Amino acid sequence: MPPRSYATLTPAGRRFALFAIAIGGFGIGTSEFISMGLLPDIARSLLAPFYAQNPDAATAKAGIAVSAYAAGVVIGAPVLSLLSVTMSRPKLIIGLGIGLLFGTLLSASMPTFELTVIARFLAGLPHGAFFGVAALLAADVMGPGNQGKGIALALSGLTVANLAGVPLLTAFGQSLGWRTAYQLVAGIFALTVVLLLIALPPQPPPRGRSIRDELSAFRSKRLWMVLVIDSVGFLSMFAVFGYIADISTSVAGMQPAHVPLILACAGLGMTIGNIVGGHLADWSFRRSPLLVFPFFVASLFLLIPLASFPVGLAVGIVVLMGLNACIHPSLQAWLMDSAGESVTLGAALHHGAFNIANSLGVAAGGIVVAAGFGFRAPIILAAGLGVFGWAITALGLTLDRRRRPHGDVSPSRPIKPAAAPTVV
Repeated sequence: MPPRSYATLTPAGRRFALFAIAIGGFGIGTSEFISMGLLPDIARSLLAPFYAQNPDAATAKAGIAVSAYAAGVVIGAPVLSLLSVTMSRPKLIIGLGIGLLFGTLLSASMPTFELTVIARFLAGLPHGAFFGVAALLAADVMGPGNQGKGIALALSGLTVANLAGVPLLTAFGQSLGWRTAYQLVAGIFALTVVLLLIALPPQPPPRGRSIRDELSAFRSKRLWMVLVIDSVGFLSMFAVFGYIADISTSVAGMQPAHVPLILACAGLGMTIGNIVGGHLADWSFRRSPLLVFPFFVASLFLLIPLASFPVGLAVGIVVLMGLNACIHPSLQAWLMDSAGESVTLGAALHHGAFNIANSLGVAAGGIVVAAGFGFRAPIILAAGLGVFGWAITALGLTLDRRRRPHGDVSPSRPIKPAAAPTVV
């Protein structure tokens, strides 16, 4: 079979391969975002004396577990993606799925808060590399001219996780314990590994590139520029979403049992935004972020008053998370394009950069909460951070145009994959 043989799969084979990849994304999305909905439960369980004295401060401290996961993604994305030099993409993504399985099992079993933080860090290590390889596999399956849609399909599991997996398992976690929720996520990763083994045809290891060749992408100023946009642009979203459970109860006055409904609203917005974002990425992965970002910032400012009302919070979260998800396929494609031949590294770095925003955004929100300003304060902070992110995005696009005065603004040419050997 010729290189890029995924294009020769039968329609049923393509759908099954994309489904297997998306299930992995579903597990990752559930694992990452469920922690935010269960922060009060984690704090009550592992920080019981502190929680009894100051629930808000204890919940803010529990946010360290979210930041630890994000730190794992940031470190693991570039490091583990280098394995693509010596391992075929199918073998690599299966190995990463096994890593996600064991990291999540550890998260469910650690007896102390400190050990749980370490386990969450380990669970985050395979995250970025998994999505990076998944995006490339999905783009190959979709074929030339549809890479943006392929990337969106690879991310679809993440968005559906927020629509269904996160609300459902948050409800389970609240009633059966947060450890049970993580155990169920581990089951999703076990299923992912089995499906990938069945769906992906084997490939021999790649040839012709070294780790040094792969790392050469970091010499690209364009790559660093997009990484800054990726990491700074979404601090605001995580400053809000990291404390969505407490915003729902303390600001909107909702019952804890209704928090999963708000998480489902976030997932609905992300699912719609991801679909639209895939088409926008195929139209122009450079212009799309600048087109969407003003509306994203406006949604942050609107959320400040809307968060006082349950219906207003629900609508505001749908819009906020939808606009956020709409930008991601374009940034993923932009990074892959900026990385040149190091396309696996570029694809993985999107998730590393995004989780820098996760870590810093949750930390920033925790600072204003711990200072006694309440749970509306992260929303106000996020609005200011959103303006800053918009400015960084506009500056980045301007600089990119100067470096590529005659470059295309749409990925009409295929995003060049890493050298793929013949499938046997």
